Amino acid sequence: MLQLPEPSQIQKNLVSLTESYELCRQITAKFSKTFYLGTLLMPPEKRQAIWAIYVWCRRTDELVDGHQAQLTTVETLQRWEKHLEMIFLGHPFDNEDVALVDTLRRFPIEIEPFQEMIAGQQMDLYHSRYETFEELQLYCYRVAGTVGLMSSSVLGINGDKCSVPGQESQNHYIPKKEAIALGIANQLTNILRDVGEDAQRGRIYLPLEDLEKFNYTQDDLLEGVVDERWCNLMRFEIERARQYYRDAERGIHFLSQDSRWPVWAALMLYQSILNVIEANNYDVFTKRAFVRTPRKILYLPVAWLRAQVL
Repeated sequence: MLQLPEPSQIQKNLVSLTESYELCRQITAKFSKTFYLGTLLMPPEKRQAIWAIYVWCRRTDELVDGHQAQLTTVETLQRWEKHLEMIFLGHPFDNEDVALVDTLRRFPIEIEPFQEMIAGQQMDLYHSRYETFEELQLYCYRVAGTVGLMSSSVLGINGDKCSVPGQESQNHYIPKKEAIALGIANQLTNILRDVGEDAQRGRIYLPLEDLEKFNYTQDDLLEGVVDERWCNLMRFEIERARQYYRDAERGIHFLSQDSRWPVWAALMLYQSILNVIEANNYDVFTKRAFVRTPRKILYLPVAWLRAQVL
């Protein structure tokens, strides 16, 4: 369980900056192999910053989805937000924080997306069902769309191609909507991949209105029924996720040149999980959808080409 000290209890005996970034690298590589592969295509300073952000997001998620999540309360999350505020003031508590404090010094990242993510975790304390997609969309924005916003400042904007199409303004276009769309697409992919695991914990993230639309019940889902109704439901949800990926793609060419290849690679690698779900005949109850390493490698040159021409 994460130890959440009071803001007055700032630790002094923390690791060095180099050690902290290495710790963040190891955590990212261990828990998100596909995402980690994409970060390796970034320049060193950017990849380290993304590792630091990822680790904070993972630690936040662990508060409600980790091994001791049953101990997490609203007060726990409130203390975590105080912890966050102190990090933004330049005061690390834990070894992982050292890298994040440095990242915040190097890149102009706002605190609001981090606070929104904490609000998303609070939703998980009270919601095990979502009646409509609008409700689920808010959750996906908070726990994943915000990651796109956190990362945007690190990825950077291409000053040569940032004018808003059709406008004479000299202001640069910052693809925030597209960044949010990519986060939501990734979260929807997670939800579809993890239906079986979530059901074992009594959680159903698929909108209940969608289940009703395809005449598929909550009991069917909790029992892992895979039939024509389920396949049709999954086709519908997969297409929705793919639309978010398409929306996200439109923002990539606004990014700085050295960020386009890794973002294209990350998008394509994560989207390919949907292909595996289809190849598994939509059985997400007994088969975990993952992309094998040789297949991941094949996506990299295609992502590079897209980064050059799209």
